[in-house]
Amino acid sequence: MYKIMLADDEGIVIDSLEFIIKKEFGDSCIVEYAKTGRNVIELAEKFRPDIAIMDIQMPGINGIEAMKEIRKNNSSVIFVVMSAYDKFDYAKEAIKLGVIEYITKPMERTKIISVLQKGMEMVDREREKRSNDLIVKEKLETVVPIIESGLIYDILLQENFAEDIDNYKTMLGLSASHAYMVSIVCGDGQVGSHMTNAVGSSVKMQQHYQEVRECLKEYFDCIVGTVMANKLAVLVPYEKERMDYNERIDLIDRTRELVRHMRKKTNINFRIGIGRVGELREMAVSYNEALNALSITTGSVAHADDLPIGCDYAGDYPVHLEKRLFEEVEKGEVNHARTTAGSFFDWMGDSNPHNLMEIRLKVLEFVLWAEHIAYDKGGMTYQFGSRQDYLPTLMKIDELDILKTWFQEKIADASRNSLGKREEKSNSIIEMSKEYIRNNFTKDISLDEVSRVANISPYYFSKIFKEGTGKNFIEYLTGIRMEKAKELLSTTEYSMKEICSMCGYSDPNYFSRSFKKNVGVTPTEYKNV
Repeated sequence: MYKIMLADDEGIVIDSLEFIIKKEFGDSCIVEYAKTGRNVIELAEKFRPDIAIMDIQMPGINGIEAMKEIRKNNSSVIFVVMSAYDKFDYAKEAIKLGVIEYITKPMERTKIISVLQKGMEMVDREREKRSNDLIVKEKLETVVPIIESGLIYDILLQENFAEDIDNYKTMLGLSASHAYMVSIVCGDGQVGSHMTNAVGSSVKMQQHYQEVRECLKEYFDCIVGTVMANKLAVLVPYEKERMDYNERIDLIDRTRELVRHMRKKTNINFRIGIGRVGELREMAVSYNEALNALSITTGSVAHADDLPIGCDYAGDYPVHLEKRLFEEVEKGEVNHARTTAGSFFDWMGDSNPHNLMEIRLKVLEFVLWAEHIAYDKGGMTYQFGSRQDYLPTLMKIDELDILKTWFQEKIADASRNSLGKREEKSNSIIEMSKEYIRNNFTKDISLDEVSRVANISPYYFSKIFKEGTGKNFIEYLTGIRMEKAKELLSTTEYSMKEICSMCGYSDPNYFSRSFKKNVGVTPTEYKNV
């Protein structure tokens, strides 16, 4: 259906145009008309035409000015200009407004039909484009929450986060290098810092998830995770390394308003904790800070920077480097840990270049703690007396460059030991899984089943299995089954149905298709070679 508006002060022109349109296009068009510039503008606001045939010379407001007003409220309307005056200046103005044709009176019937067909084609293309845009938007609205939840999941569990972060940034259009985490906790009520009826309220929040998500997106440019128990983790990208006092106060006020808004919309009580700003790979720390802020306060909103801390650091002490260093040691990020250790040492050298003893003591403190982390991870075996040479060695070093190298290598060794234990565990899981698949490929086994055998989550299992084998679970399982099928086809006289069953397939047709896809020929062709 096309809406066509006619604008001309001559009744005979309107009647002629309406007759031609009705005769040529029938019920596919709705026609309305007006005879003055003001009436045309008013009609356009109510009628919202697809195509407007406009006379330039009309009583009151002329056609050009009327088109300018109509265009303000209807950017997609298609204009056709008609006039008994062939004036170039009018034509130029009309072109600026996106007029598709400029025709003079008296108008030919074939010309009118041709122009309208052209306009209708343009309307159809625009409608198709809008429809396609809506389809894409609808799909994105389905996919984006899944991607956002995946990012939050990786942040909290730190599973291959370093490898995935660039992909997440691309898919979600993240450009900020820093961020902070927000923890939203819900309940029926509050006793001290504790929210009551965590289970029941989590069900309610799940039911109102879309509303909560929309509220968060309205107040923050943020990434929203899924409901976990009665909690919701949110990532807020941030352009700067730190948040100043005024920004923090504004953030807290805005968050309090958000709490009130969500409570009113969902009839659920909320508390929100806010962590400190940090690099994206440090967001697990920020989230824990947000949770901690809620645990030691009773207000509706708590910011980590407003809490009393156990230790005060004088001057410009790089707390963020200290935190980062031990996180990297724990994760086994050898190169990152070495670099961070170097940065911390450089700070010590710049701040206290003449206090070598203090630098030695700090180096010893950090190395001992890094090794403690490695011991705790099971990556190092503790032996009393194994570090008796550390202090004498440090006391003999009088040059900062040599001391820095010793420090970095000890930190790197501790990280490497943590990584070794982690890789050892991964390798053990992979070998156990491969053996289970080889022993059970004739059955209907699944990724969930094998991950239960390995005693880790399906998500984590999928990641380390792909990293360790170069194939995902299905690809590896299919490869084992195909090798067995080729062996049976080449060396036995079993029927195709029997071979199908012996290779873990219940459907012979599916088996045949899978074999052809992976081997390049059908099972029968392979057997007859």
